[in-house]
Amino acid sequence: MFKTVLIPVVDDMVTPKIMKQISGLIGADGANVVLAYISDPRAPFVYARKASDYRISDANHKKACAQHAKELLETASGLLDKSIKVKTHHEYSPVVYEGILSAAKKTGVDAIMMASHKRLGLKGVFMGSETHAVIVHSKLPVVVI
Repeated sequence: MFKTVLIPVVDDMVTPKIMKQISGLIGADGANVVLAYISDPRAPFVYARKASDYRISDANHKKACAQHAKELLETASGLLDKSIKVKTHHEYSPVVYEGILSAAKKTGVDAIMMASHKRLGLKGVFMGSETHAVIVHSKLPVVVI
């Protein structure tokens, strides 16, 4: 059905169980995969007595993000079925859903596959849903698992 599917990766989903489920879904369709990790390009302030006490530089922050993304994407790739052709992509974006859409455009995928993290009540109102935002703004099909 799809030739290449983008799967945004977050730390808590890179487990053998979840990656096996993804392998089953992707493998059944014979699609290729692009695993993407989205990092915020802005270095955070670290809690201290005052803001000027300690701050990581933007360059060091990006270096740390790139290293974390590389390690996480390598781990995720290794947990997918060996028959699946996998590419990885690291994107910087202060808004996660925009980073996902940008990654999809840059990698030329046919669809986006995302998990839905159900948030109820006030948490859902204030935190929103990245999956929902991708569905609303994407021109590509979005498969929600």
